[in-house]
Amino acid sequence: MSADTRPRLSETIGRQRRSFRAWRGQRPYWAGLLTLLAGIPIMYIPYANLTIGSLTVRMATTAGAGSLIIGVLLVVLGLTMWFQPASRVFAGVAAILLSLVSLVVSNFGAFLVGFLLGLIGGALAVSWAPGKPGRAEAAEDTDGPRGRADDDADGFDAFGGGRPAAAGAGGSRGVLDDLSGKSPTNGTNGRHRAG
Repeated sequence: MSADTRPRLSETIGRQRRSFRAWRGQRPYWAGLLTLLAGIPIMYIPYANLTIGSLTVRMATTAGAGSLIIGVLLVVLGLTMWFQPASRVFAGVAAILLSLVSLVVSNFGAFLVGFLLGLIGGALAVSWAPGKPGRAEAAEDTDGPRGRADDDADGFDAFGGGRPAAAGAGGSRGVLDDLSGKSPTNGTNGRHRAG
């Protein structure tokens, strides 16, 4: 085997980076990461000792076991967001609720660090939606005579997508009756001018 036939390190790293990017794009990656990171300070700080000179201060509370359970659950919910993206809404709501409970149980949510990370991660998980397929994938999934995968039978585009609906869409009414605010003919946010 010569040096020319072996894959180069830069090609291997580039391929791994592209595959990780594709994996990351199919799930709420940042929501899972923030939720996972929220669990670490929540379960660590109640058991930590702070040493200032010869003085040792224990951060332990009476609910140390509760904060350990909350922290472990947040880590598990973060991993759930990564590996089970279909249950992202449940995991996000559970992360928000556990973060709120950590305010009371775990030293103000690990001094607000774990609380804020869990709250933001849970909110990102609830609001995340899978992206639309790229142009190459959409071209493969065509099912209509116009070559568009997202066109309905009546030609109405529910999300706009920057394109006006076909003339006569939605029955006999047409584009001028569209009050969704997406048509340039009816002004801003679907409001007509008076007089």
